Amino acid sequence: MSSAPDLNQTLISAFLEHIPFSVYFKDRDSRFIATSATHARRHGLTRAQMIGKTDADLHGPEHAARTRADEERIMATGEPILRKLERRTLPDGSVCWNTTTKLPLRDDSGTIIGTFGLSKDVTAERQTEEALDKARKELLSASHQAGMAEVATGVLHNVGNVLNSVNVSTALVADGLRHSKAANLVKAGELLAAHADDLPDFIANDPKDHQLPAYIQTLGAHLIDERDRLLAEIHSLQQNIDHIKDIVAMQQTYAMQGGLLETLDPADLVEDALRLDTAALSRHDVQVVRDFAPAPRVTVEKVCVLQILVNLIRNAKYAMDDAAPPVKTLRIAIRPGDTPGWVAFAVIDNGVGIPAENLEKIFLHGFTTRREGHGFGLHTSILAAKKLGGRLDVASPGHLQGASFTLHLPPSPPEA
Repeated sequence: MSSAPDLNQTLISAFLEHIPFSVYFKDRDSRFIATSATHARRHGLTRAQMIGKTDADLHGPEHAARTRADEERIMATGEPILRKLERRTLPDGSVCWNTTTKLPLRDDSGTIIGTFGLSKDVTAERQTEEALDKARKELLSASHQAGMAEVATGVLHNVGNVLNSVNVSTALVADGLRHSKAANLVKAGELLAAHADDLPDFIANDPKDHQLPAYIQTLGAHLIDERDRLLAEIHSLQQNIDHIKDIVAMQQTYAMQGGLLETLDPADLVEDALRLDTAALSRHDVQVVRDFAPAPRVTVEKVCVLQILVNLIRNAKYAMDDAAPPVKTLRIAIRPGDTPGWVAFAVIDNGVGIPAENLEKIFLHGFTTRREGHGFGLHTSILAAKKLGGRLDVASPGHLQGASFTLHLPPSPPEA
């Protein structure tokens, strides 16, 4: 029958030979005194060949110095290092990742005589995480680009609507100038100049031209009215041109500020979103009701919030077109959120509503109830809300009873 020490040695040897992780024991000089077969194979050696070596024999100087410092600290303090993520470059140039746990190695009396540890290769898991993170960023980028395209489409509609007014004002000004009676004033002046020497007698006795002073007075009043009318049209023209400039500037701001965090008043965010679609709302006879309660400022990526709000406002407009209520009312509410520091933006319409069976799939990619819809706007909006660390909710009593979408935002996104 084997003795206890022999049995212990057999168990330890079996353990080190077959455990699928890197396990190692080191003395106070950080030399290996025992390792698992898995750990030895990672370096192309056997367990016996690992004995007496240090990390300086197996790794580059930077990694060796880092592990040596960790082990010196463990032996000095007795404090372990738990699940430390380490990146290593292998001799062939490839990169691997390990999670390492290191503890003090003590003798029977409790004296620290070295260190021991366990290292697990998590390269595959890390690569999967990086691939998922890359895919998430690409999806968010695609979402942002889609949102920009959505807003750009609205900008084109808005500019087109304003250009119609510009064309009307321009035509009225041109028509007024073409039919101006200013030329008649010149003719009257020429007539008076021709009779400069006998002007009193000419005006008093000529059966036709004695009415000339009254005509000049009437003509002057007409020209003043004409001037005021043309000035009003020019003022309207100038306002419309300024409106186009504002719309284009807003789109340029939207396109250029991706990734930039700003601390903003929630009301300013809503007003910017409304300005991007104001002409279309007016053209569709939508009455906008602002229901703004005092709410804390939020630190957000402005373009993402605008993307969401513009999508929600546009969807509400279409929903009210489909329902055709007597008065199309879009109510936008701002409230403090349920969580301290959070803000809730609600976009509420009296449109066609959402059936109960569609509420759960309203945010799915490709789902739409509009014939011209593509089912991407709400999907990109909920992705953008998640990117901001918030959420997007929907509620509707049912068909022809309107709907409300509520964007909940934290004081700042998690990555901030």
